[in-house]
Amino acid sequence: MPTIPSPNDQWYVIHVLSGQELKVRDSIERRIEAEEMGEHIFEVLVPQERVSEVKSGEKREASRKFFPGYVIINMHLLSSENTLVERTWYFIQETDGVINFAGTKDNPMPMPMHEVEGMLAQIKEREGSVKPAVAYEIGDTVIVSDGPFQGQTGIIAEVNEEKGSLMVSVNIFGRETLVPLEYWQVEIG
Repeated sequence: MPTIPSPNDQWYVIHVLSGQELKVRDSIERRIEAEEMGEHIFEVLVPQERVSEVKSGEKREASRKFFPGYVIINMHLLSSENTLVERTWYFIQETDGVINFAGTKDNPMPMPMHEVEGMLAQIKEREGSVKPAVAYEIGDTVIVSDGPFQGQTGIIAEVNEEKGSLMVSVNIFGRETLVPLEYWQVEIG
């Protein structure tokens, strides 16, 4: 029988209705206060990242979920004897939009600590940055959607993910020329 982590180190993945992740999180957070569950449920996460994309020639930023259809919860659900803490179990099961605990039917197991630490590090790493909605690769054909070369088709020669920039080969006056562009200035062609 595996060792049960201490109550504060138990993390679970909850399968929820697709598109309802934020609603489920908000509902759980409101009910924690109303039903005095703060000693059992410590944190509710819907990991997201900021992405930028160009639609109709306009640069937009949006949030994208890391794990669509899932909510991550740090809560005391299993006692040291490996039995369910029924109050916490029913609290989650009775939340609108919750389907079940991921990967199990009736006996949920906490996520391994190395997975939790990796996930939390990934969330923190992506917290302040904006990532392109599309991943560009060398050789992709793109259409320039902004700047002096707008409307031109080019081929990506370099990708700098850190800076969010590209070197795109476009045809200017009959010659291929490398042009530095930001991710948001191009669309996949």
